[in-house]
Amino acid sequence: MIQKKICLLGASSVGKTSLVKQFVEGIFNEKYLTTIGVKIDKKIVSIENKQVQFLLWDIEGNDRYNVFQERYLRGAAAYIIVVDQTRISSFMEGIDIHTLARKASNCPAILAINKNDLQANWHWEDKELKDYKDLFELQFSTSAKTGENVEDMFTALARLLAES
Repeated sequence: MIQKKICLLGASSVGKTSLVKQFVEGIFNEKYLTTIGVKIDKKIVSIENKQVQFLLWDIEGNDRYNVFQERYLRGAAAYIIVVDQTRISSFMEGIDIHTLARKASNCPAILAINKNDLQANWHWEDKELKDYKDLFELQFSTSAKTGENVEDMFTALARLLAES
């Protein structure tokens, strides 16, 4: 079995914990609890004839009181930048986090545009955002609430990592 450390990064309250809970346990909780430090979960994903065990590092959100901690990326096989499609500010913060993460690691970066069950207030078609799309190996529009594309995102990531 292949074991891979995956870090979930992003601004506060974008849905990192909810994505992990949806993927690992198949549940969504309406209650919002701020992650302090890091919470680690495990899940095995089967790809073709291989099994990949993800060690999912759900890292506390970045805000004005808490800045990105590059040490969390040590040993990571990939990281997922999670943004909230209802807050353009979370996308810009995600780009800032990605820039800092790139200084610490060159592993694959995935973008999860979360909360697609809600009305978006920004789109890739927006002229000023188009150039950012190429920063990520994979991009997914997800909903931790409904589960849409959550399994697909992690399966695609497992496939990408199993090939490398």
